[in-house]
Amino acid sequence: MKFEKAAVIGAGTIGLSWTALFVGHGMEVWVSDPRPDLREAVDAALAEFGPHLGVTLDPAKVHLAKDVTEAVRDADIVQENGPENVEFKKDLFATLVKEAPSHALLLSSSSAIPSTAFTGEIEDASRILIGHPFNPPHLIPLVEVVPGERTSEEATQAAVEFYRFVGRVPVVERKEIPGFVGNRLQNALSREAIYLVEQGVVTPAELDDVMTNSLGIRWSTVGPFLGSHLGGGPGGYRHMAEHIGVSMKKMWAGLGQPEQGPAEQEELIKAVEKAYGSSTYSELSETRDRKQLAVLSALDSATSVNKEEN
Repeated sequence: MKFEKAAVIGAGTIGLSWTALFVGHGMEVWVSDPRPDLREAVDAALAEFGPHLGVTLDPAKVHLAKDVTEAVRDADIVQENGPENVEFKKDLFATLVKEAPSHALLLSSSSAIPSTAFTGEIEDASRILIGHPFNPPHLIPLVEVVPGERTSEEATQAAVEFYRFVGRVPVVERKEIPGFVGNRLQNALSREAIYLVEQGVVTPAELDDVMTNSLGIRWSTVGPFLGSHLGGGPGGYRHMAEHIGVSMKKMWAGLGQPEQGPAEQEELIKAVEKAYGSSTYSELSETRDRKQLAVLSALDSATSVNKEEN
């Protein structure tokens, strides 16, 4: 399948990042969004994200569509980035099926809603599926590819091929589940993080220090299961499970359930604002992106060294 023309529906943070990534891989992109500053937002994103991708992104490659129909008319790929709302997606994808070419992949950046939830009334849902990125998608490699009950195997494989074409790491999830894998893991960790702050064990900034100086480093290189396998020494995951598993199960039972009523939520918000409110969003995101680029560069270098040694 050719990947020459893309339509990006919704030009918020995710949509603009996708736009830059697609342009960076030589695609023509049509963007549809009702925001009045669309041209300015697109140009700013291309200027900011181009250095991240190591290329100069040409604004002439991005065309502003007057509506969804115009955006998808000649598309090979449609990447939707609309609200997390089932009714909105039902209406939009019914339009996409009708207006996009019959070969076009129809992909949703949905963060939690499986495609089966919004395709039940669509006659042909074979080319609709989830392509859920992690923010920002032009930097973070993962894309969760989640077919719906009526998605064809051909469409799933084409989505994998496409995301590899734009330099991402697609992971096909074999079963639909709300939130998919990444957000469920993130939310599980966030729940315990909120509980620990609520209980006065650490401040938000201290908890972030714990993560970035321990698990964040480990998981960025090996992930939870390989980390545990290595943690078991020569005996591997079996040793870990058999010798530490019982105590870990006891700890699971004691994990916290944060209150997060209005008062507790307000207290947490103020604590996070106290920790990070002295810096602007632009300053914080620039620092985040610079650090993430450094991590990705280091991982690429390590992988290259391993390939040369083997």
